[in-house]
Amino acid sequence: MSRSNSTVTAPPARRWLQLFAGLLCMIAVANLQYGWTLFVHPLHDKYGWSLGSIQTAFAVFVIAETWLVPFEGWLVDRFGPKFVVLAGGIFVAAAWALNSVADSLWLLYLGAALGGIGAGAVYATCVGNAVRWFPDRRGLAAGITVAGFGGGSALSIIPIQDVIARHGYESAFLWFGLVQGLVVIFTAGFLRTPSPMATVAVPSRLPQTDRDIPPLEMLRSRVFWLLYFMFILVYSGGLMATAQLAPIARDFKVADVPVSLLGLTLPALTFALTLDRFMNGVTRPLCGWISDRIGRENTLFMAFLLEGAGIWALWLYGQDPLLFVILGGIAFFAWGETASLFPAICTDTFGTKYATTNAALLYTAKGTASLLIPLASFWVAETGSWRDVFLAAALFNLLAAFLALAALKPLRLPARSHRG
Repeated sequence: MSRSNSTVTAPPARRWLQLFAGLLCMIAVANLQYGWTLFVHPLHDKYGWSLGSIQTAFAVFVIAETWLVPFEGWLVDRFGPKFVVLAGGIFVAAAWALNSVADSLWLLYLGAALGGIGAGAVYATCVGNAVRWFPDRRGLAAGITVAGFGGGSALSIIPIQDVIARHGYESAFLWFGLVQGLVVIFTAGFLRTPSPMATVAVPSRLPQTDRDIPPLEMLRSRVFWLLYFMFILVYSGGLMATAQLAPIARDFKVADVPVSLLGLTLPALTFALTLDRFMNGVTRPLCGWISDRIGRENTLFMAFLLEGAGIWALWLYGQDPLLFVILGGIAFFAWGETASLFPAICTDTFGTKYATTNAALLYTAKGTASLLIPLASFWVAETGSWRDVFLAAALFNLLAAFLALAALKPLRLPARSHRG
């Protein structure tokens, strides 16, 4: 079932240009997810909307970002990546421009939906393109690409905060939205799919199917639904941290406390947001590279175990400003690798012809996980404590770590046993 080493045509050097173009597009859309937490309290202060109602916009964004990507992936598999990403850039610019004037929750939700469509079009296309161009380094290529989405916003956390403080959140939405959209639109023109002749030798340590399994057949496989369930378990905790970090910092009373680390002194929340985005970006290519060497499941197990421990430690010790920053970084480091490993393992298992569509179907699990985000806000408002939310997120990750070795690895064993 797996492809063996073979003598094939060397790929064109431009595959590295494709990787860089995808990375740049991902950096440009990263703020739509990872910068959102900076706007939650300004919106609450201006309109008095509840945090749960505001965070519903984040859930709408993630649902639109994920549940439409199978259609966007189908368009990429059929027509190529350029025009899909171009359309995504237009939606990205329109979304934050609308957010800048949204004076009702329904307009905020509409902006979130537009942003989700745009970000999903960019994300699905760039990840699918990366795993196609780099079959020999699939984990690393996917990791570098999604590192832009996980870590790209680290470059703009402080500038966005500064614009919000000086000119209001409306100006931050408008100008950052327009710039981000224009970057995507410009870069889209460089994206191409690889020629069928542009192939490389795949090492025997990376078992890959010799079939291109279409989406409907994939949906009937046990491996897909196990991956889907694990994706939900891990992403629910990660999204909770992404969307709720600012409210958590305020409830822990550490948001504005100065923290000195690595020669820098910043307010704890600002430091945590910057470090978290950096760690989230670093882990994606790093864990992708590790998985290319020790196996996908082994890497998943270690990362999920670390994230579960990090999330629970953040609850126990996060009231200390320095530990809030450090433990937040550990949690983001451990969950960010899912974005590189799941597309890689999906393409390894189901083939490259339908890689974008198949990975996009798996990615919809992120939208399912996002439904827990407003639920967490409402639960905290009801109970007055984050304890249950942190406990659930930690247990979800421990369960996913167990499933990686106890269930996923045996299910993929037939592919491993047919190496060339």
